[in-house]
Amino acid sequence: MAKPFPSSSSPATGFIILIVISLEIIVSCSASTDADALLKFKSSLDISSNNDALGNWGSGGSSSSPCSGNKANWVGILCEKGNVWGLKLESMGLKGNIDIESLEGVPHLRTLSLMNNEFEGSLPDIKRLGALKSLYLSRNHFSGNIPGYFFSNMLSLKKVHLANNELEGQIPWSLVELHRLLELRLEGNKFSGQIPNFQQNTIKAFNLSNNDQLHGQIPPALSRLDPSSFSGIEGLCGAPLNKPCNASKVPSIGSIIMVSIAVTLALLAIGAGIVILSRCNQSSSNNEDPAHGKSPSANEQDQGAGVKSPDRGSSNGSVTGKRSADSAKLSFVREDSERFDLSDLLKASAEILGSGCFGSSYKAALTNGPVMVVKRFKQMNNVDREEFQEHMRRIGRLKHTNLLPLVAYYYKKEEKLLITDYIEKGSLAVHLHGHKAVGQPALDWPARLKIVKGVGKGLRYLYSELPSLITPHGHLKSSNVLIKANYEPLLSDYGLIPVVNQEHAHELMVAYKSPEYSQQGRITKKTDVWSFGLLILEILSGQFPANFLHQNKSGEEEDLASWVKSIPEKEWNTRVFDKEMGPNKSSEGEMMKLLRIAMACCESDFEKRLDLREAVEKIDEVKEKDGDEDFYSSYASEADIRSSRGLSDELNFTM
Repeated sequence: MAKPFPSSSSPATGFIILIVISLEIIVSCSASTDADALLKFKSSLDISSNNDALGNWGSGGSSSSPCSGNKANWVGILCEKGNVWGLKLESMGLKGNIDIESLEGVPHLRTLSLMNNEFEGSLPDIKRLGALKSLYLSRNHFSGNIPGYFFSNMLSLKKVHLANNELEGQIPWSLVELHRLLELRLEGNKFSGQIPNFQQNTIKAFNLSNNDQLHGQIPPALSRLDPSSFSGIEGLCGAPLNKPCNASKVPSIGSIIMVSIAVTLALLAIGAGIVILSRCNQSSSNNEDPAHGKSPSANEQDQGAGVKSPDRGSSNGSVTGKRSADSAKLSFVREDSERFDLSDLLKASAEILGSGCFGSSYKAALTNGPVMVVKRFKQMNNVDREEFQEHMRRIGRLKHTNLLPLVAYYYKKEEKLLITDYIEKGSLAVHLHGHKAVGQPALDWPARLKIVKGVGKGLRYLYSELPSLITPHGHLKSSNVLIKANYEPLLSDYGLIPVVNQEHAHELMVAYKSPEYSQQGRITKKTDVWSFGLLILEILSGQFPANFLHQNKSGEEEDLASWVKSIPEKEWNTRVFDKEMGPNKSSEGEMMKLLRIAMACCESDFEKRLDLREAVEKIDEVKEKDGDEDFYSSYASEADIRSSRGLSDELNFTM
């Protein structure tokens, strides 16, 4: 017999009513939260020139809530399902402060448009709105430099419009990291320097026109754009402009550091003048009244002319000059490298290789000499000369087949130059993600395996030679792995954490993107292992790791390993491995072994993560083809990997 329908007083009906009431409360609270945040935002604005601009915000009645379903009750609001997902406050004569903190209280905000208003000063701290997808701030009066890291935490951004303001300085390098970028409008500003190395193939609209202080070669990935995107900029060359880059006209390395050393030389000249004048004054004074003459003490001589008043003279001008001259020299850390002077670098023709987190890299062809790479760093100015020199000498003593050796360095307080050999085949990042643009073949499975093994050997060497560093590399990624002609990898930019400004290290370096730093605010001896695991996943999948770095709905950090983990293991062969490796039926078993090792390296709980020695030993056992050697493999399952890890822990290996 059929059960009777529950009466209105039944428990089931009561439960349904309770759910409906709860949902209404949630929606009501959400609307109230949005309203409070927006009213706080409104209070920060100056609307005196247009009092009616936001007149119906919070005016009571049905409009007390900004949204009713998909309908907006307040002007300039975009709504979806009762939530505010956009602000479109254009051409309203708005000015004053843009209170980003209040907008953080609008959790579903995805688009912000304040175009054609009267805002001025520096850009607001937009990076606090990490979920924003579209940003429109064109046609205001924003000015000043934009920090390079400004967009680092905004990986969801697809559209950035900052046109027709008064912004200056270099174009922020963090825009290169926005791998979902569709539109970038920066025209009509005062940006200068080189265009960052944009590589996104997603870009549909791009405009840098009328930034007449930009110069250098247009990045290859932008060559498909319309030439009008670069109009009014005489200093640019290369496709799509009908203006080839003339090697003889490329800026020399001298232009990079000439300004820096010019300041030093000017100070030397001023110091020498003061010394000469001081001696003249002292000599004149002694001739007029020998009784008032005074010989400088030994302490005064040691202090140098720079700290003495002009009427006292100095006997150590030559010492000061020698010290200053030494500071303008390159310091070589390798005995087997060919020597050259700073003047040789000044005269060398330079070709920009790229702009990264810390600065720019240049290829310098010395006249009748070797081809070098000069990396210019600005985020190292918190370390003193002695500490920096000692660390560079320590780095210079490292010697391994899989390390790119440091050749020389140049120290100034404001910036540093690190000089290495030039590697013709470029970085692993180019081979994985840009090989088609430069006419290179894709890496096959044997080449990728060789690269992984070489990276592991280089890391193991760093761990043995730099035991005092928590993360001996610290910035391991595909653009910091160079490839030699025989596909032997060379690690670069290693061991730099001790000399990089900590605030920049925390924002920019790979080690500080790790799960342990996100969760506990610290890095560990296994942090480089996590970076290594991500690198292996990138090599096997051909996927760019930054495309997968974001927070999930629970606020937890996700990465490339999270994407692999979301795919059923039985589908890894078809969905994870890069198709450009070619058919590898005879190698799928070994490829799966390496993939499982990579996932064990990416374990979010660092205490359960493989240590470096164990990871390298397992990788060394992976072969090019299945059944190359008849040996027992511990990679058959995650349980076996953990079992092997337990054995390693018993051996108590530490680094």
